[in-house]
Amino acid sequence: MQVARVVVDVPLAHLDRPFDYAVPEKFAGTVQAGCRVRVRFSGQLLDGFVLSLADATDFAGKLLPLSHVPSGEPVLTAQVARLARVVADRYAGTLGDVLRLAVPPRRAAAEKRPTPTPDTLPGGPDPAGFARYAAGPALLTALADGRPARAVWTALPGEDWPTRLVELCQAALSGRRGSLVVVPDGRDLDRLAAAAARSLPAASFTVLRADDSPEKRYRQFLAASRGAAQVVLGTRAAMFAPVRDLGLVVVWDDGDDLHADEHAPYPHARDVLVQRAWLDNCAAVVAGTSRTAEAALLVETGWAHELAADRSVLRTTAPRVEALGDDFQLARDPAARSARLPSLAHEAARRALASGAPVLVQVPRRGYVPSLACARCRAPARCASCAGPLGISPRPGPGGARIPACRWCARPAATFDCPYCHGTKLRAAVVGESRTAEELARAFPGAVVRTSGSTSGVLATVPAGPSLVVATPGAEPVADGGYGAALLLDSWALLGRADLRAGEETLRRWMNAASLVRPASADGHVVVAADAAHPVVQALVRWDPAWLAERELADRRELGFPPVTRIASLAGSPAALAEFLAAARLPEGADLLGPVPEPPRPGQEGERERYLVRVPRGEGLALARALADVQGVRSAKKVPEHVRVQLDPLDLV
Repeated sequence: MQVARVVVDVPLAHLDRPFDYAVPEKFAGTVQAGCRVRVRFSGQLLDGFVLSLADATDFAGKLLPLSHVPSGEPVLTAQVARLARVVADRYAGTLGDVLRLAVPPRRAAAEKRPTPTPDTLPGGPDPAGFARYAAGPALLTALADGRPARAVWTALPGEDWPTRLVELCQAALSGRRGSLVVVPDGRDLDRLAAAAARSLPAASFTVLRADDSPEKRYRQFLAASRGAAQVVLGTRAAMFAPVRDLGLVVVWDDGDDLHADEHAPYPHARDVLVQRAWLDNCAAVVAGTSRTAEAALLVETGWAHELAADRSVLRTTAPRVEALGDDFQLARDPAARSARLPSLAHEAARRALASGAPVLVQVPRRGYVPSLACARCRAPARCASCAGPLGISPRPGPGGARIPACRWCARPAATFDCPYCHGTKLRAAVVGESRTAEELARAFPGAVVRTSGSTSGVLATVPAGPSLVVATPGAEPVADGGYGAALLLDSWALLGRADLRAGEETLRRWMNAASLVRPASADGHVVVAADAAHPVVQALVRWDPAWLAERELADRRELGFPPVTRIASLAGSPAALAEFLAAARLPEGADLLGPVPEPPRPGQEGERERYLVRVPRGEGLALARALADVQGVRSAKKVPEHVRVQLDPLDLV
């Protein structure tokens, strides 16, 4: 009798293990490891995956037979199944949770279509692109030879990073090894796919994007699982893609919060790919224009080598960066500290427009005036009905007037009475990109003003020629020939956030925008509205993200914050948390921080709190195991109140 070991799609922690089922004779020629099956489980017909096949079982009772085999297509490879188990254990989740992220839903029509294969495989790439980096050519050689080289790559300003990433894939493909590249969003993926189409043979790569139709996404997934396409490009969900003979994993801009999955068990693409490089003994590249503390830790521990250009090369590619808060600028313009667009920024924009180049203006808030405050005491303005924040929409009301309204309940606030000082006038606490565009249109009459953001639509590119482009962080379009200048406004909104990663995230957003500006030799100019003495501003002015990342890592080590420690977030009702913690066997020396009130989430009712549990990095697996054990016990007891467990959350506030 043939026995199939099946992982059943059951959302219960105490059932997080495979189960044996008998393979009926009618399915004997169809069932294989990695295929989908339907099984009878606790009186229900559920989906599952076959992990392996055997001739015997350790189960003493009578095995239930497989109920149905929708397809014999092996969509779950042994490597991905092993990775999913490791990720589930690392994040205190279940194997079923991870597999739901790893394998897209089946589409029968896609399985029936043949998958094209490439006619030929390419040779090695031209090493000239990586010649500007000290160890760049050596990295390409190692990839072609199939060696597990690991690097943290800091891209130069203005670097054609999609082409460089495709060259890494081409080097691995020339050695008959596959590659997996994960980028934050669809715009980055479009640029990467276009570069791959120029350099790689047709059908040798596949693109996995979340906004594709289910049928197309599954067809692209099959191109990888069938081994036809050995290069997989995608966003976050592609981190689990089945790549044949995997030789390289790459994550671009690993500090972007889009790399953190919002579904349990909340894995991060960078950490998953690092685990994958270790399990499959393949090369790994963590890349970006900036650098995170996690990447700095990989360099510090020797797991990865630094790949960066010499300062002499950097000076030829970087734009000139000036801060508004330095002593020289304050002497010339005493109002520079408080003005939103001081004379230095105005002059930089005017020169760039006069030379026929576009100007990028980065504003860290979307909308028109998303936040209002009392004009007298500066207290945040709240709705008299629901206490929600007041703001002004970019869409005018009747008669062209813009009336303040609640951002929660949408009630207009025709009158305002401050509960603290009884002031009746409002002022803008934060100005969004729509209002900024209006201000710039008045400051530069005749100039074309474009906006790029979630409220007005995200632009992919802007044509060459004089124009002002107002964009929120992450929505900056690429300009043909580069921007002549970039104005980084409202820096306090980024630097002043109560967030562990505020400085690191601010520098990442600034450098991503500044990298789109022409070099200083072509009169490229970046103006940042911030105090020049701030460490983040200093890192931008010197274009030295590695220095700030090392400083951040040292500070976090002293304070006991990730990545030198591992932290678990436990959120739920006070009663559920008390019961959970009483049952948890936390590692010795674990720090329990809290509780603190948790902000309300959509669909949640009642009071909720959050605890943080902190342990040394070496105890992270023990912490995850302890939390998973409690989840299993609560699941077996059918405890109705759920406690959300999240390891290494990006937001600790």
